[in-house]
Amino acid sequence: MSVHTEIKKVTTHTLQRMKANGEKISMITAYDYSFARLFDAAGIDVILVGDSASNVMAGHETTLPITLDQMIYHASSVMRGVNRAFVVVDLPFGSYQSNSKEALASAIRIMKETGAHGIKVEGGEEILESVNRILAAGIPIIGHLGLTPQSIYKFGTYTVRAREDEEAEKLKKDARLLEEAGCSGVVLEKIPATLAKIVAQDLHIPVIGIGAGKYCDGQVLVMHDLLGINTEFQPRFLRRYLSLADEITGAVRHYIKDVKDNDFPNEQEQY
Repeated sequence: MSVHTEIKKVTTHTLQRMKANGEKISMITAYDYSFARLFDAAGIDVILVGDSASNVMAGHETTLPITLDQMIYHASSVMRGVNRAFVVVDLPFGSYQSNSKEALASAIRIMKETGAHGIKVEGGEEILESVNRILAAGIPIIGHLGLTPQSIYKFGTYTVRAREDEEAEKLKKDARLLEEAGCSGVVLEKIPATLAKIVAQDLHIPVIGIGAGKYCDGQVLVMHDLLGINTEFQPRFLRRYLSLADEITGAVRHYIKDVKDNDFPNEQEQY
């Protein structure tokens, strides 16, 4: 029997067992109660309350504007819909980077006010002091390396990261540092599959990929991309499982027509 089917509640220990058993980890983003409830019931292993909410929920160009209060609102909503999945919440830009005391305070607020199971932070050696302080408080951390969207203005582009040897070596070093510190896993975003394979084999903790190839221990996608709600975003790594934008637009147009034609509500749809 797979770990996935036997477990009633997914924990950091579950994810570690899945990696040890060679069983892939499924992860998806969610930002509200209704979708979180559906994803949890479907059997997803991990739900990420991503700062991608800044883009897909609030309409910002980057992840930078979203606040800690807004992340707590989204995470609290998600938690009310979850019974089984492990829920991780992004610490938003500016809430942890250069001040480890502020980082700990941010992480504690998320854990206390949302009931979530862990937090995710972007970066390696640069944020190690914050990582150590949060882990010392007993809060699980998932790291995030490669393309780190909170640093997009530093990169200047959303192209693939760590193609050059120097950046690849730093990524491998950062991944080891995060593991040694005690992180429960690492997300690798938009890096060459061969590099991701090396990191996944090198680390004992789970490595989750997004645009990092098939050799990772699991995969994560943004729900709006996977479900085809967001149609502008079309990177090579994305597989669309539905085209909800078309379905929703068609349904609403049908509804508008029925209202205009006085076809809705009909005799059976009134009291």
